[in-house]
Formats: sequence, C-alpha cells, structure tokens
Amino acid sequence: MKELVPLVNSYVKNSFIVIEELKNITIQANALFFSADAVSMYTNTDTTTGLNAIKNFIQSNRDHIPSGFPCNLFLQILDLVMRNNIFSFADTYWLQLSGTPMVTLVACAYATVTFSHYENTTILTEFSPQLLYYRRYIDDIIGIWLP
Repeated sequence: MKELVPLVNSYVKNSFIVIEELKNITIQANALFFSADAVSMYTNTDTTTGLNAIKNFIQSNRDHIPSGFPCNLFLQILDLVMRNNIFSFADTYWLQLSGTPMVTLVACAYATVTFSHYENTTILTEFSPQLLYYRRYIDDIIGIWLP
C-alpha cells in the first residue's frame, strides 16, 4: 500500500518538502495561506466507500504502479482486513463495524489514498483555478488560495 501513496496528487512526504516547494513559488499580494484538517478521517471513512476509492485509484494509476504489484490480490486482502478488524478491550473482543481500523498497518496509507478520491473528484476539480498550492499529509492540508 505504501507504494501507492506517492501517486496521490496532493501527497507530501514531510514538512521539509513543503518548505522547499514554497520557496519556489511566487506568491501574489492577495493570496491567502490556509490550513485544514480532515476531522475524524479514520472513523468517518465508510468501508465500502474507501474500498471503492482504492480500487478506482489503482485503475486510474495502472501506468504508474510497478508491474509486479498484485492489484487483484491486494484488493481482496484489503477488503478482508477492512471488514474483519477484531480488537480487544480489557478481557473482551470486538468486531469493528465502521470506519478505518486504526490498529492495522495499512490504516494510514488507506486513509491517504481514500481521501485522494474526494480531492480529485471535488476539491481539485472544483477549485483548481483558485489553488496556487495544495498539499496534504494524511489528514493535514496546507494551501495557498487566490481569491
């Protein structure tokens, strides 16, 4: 899953890269800096929506995914993990019924790629002319808006 994350349009590896990118941008006097946070991204991500977003992401990025990446097997295993997260609390066991299972190793990358579907179909599609700069690290967003 980590191989998919760098393919996200808004992906940024760390804050040092943001600083370097911002150094190379000419910022107009009326530009507005903004930051945002996708509130409760993990718990609010519907499993079916997330799995469909990942599937669509893989299909639309096939040319950039390494040839040895087992897409179909990966999607089957991801479905199994996302729909069958069992966790313990005290001396009881629970099946998580909704949201992203945060105890799985794939949770962070899953959330990053899933949110990119919303970005690509809504945020970037509708607001690209006003966005001089837009980057996201998991659920934290930074950008420059041109009114």
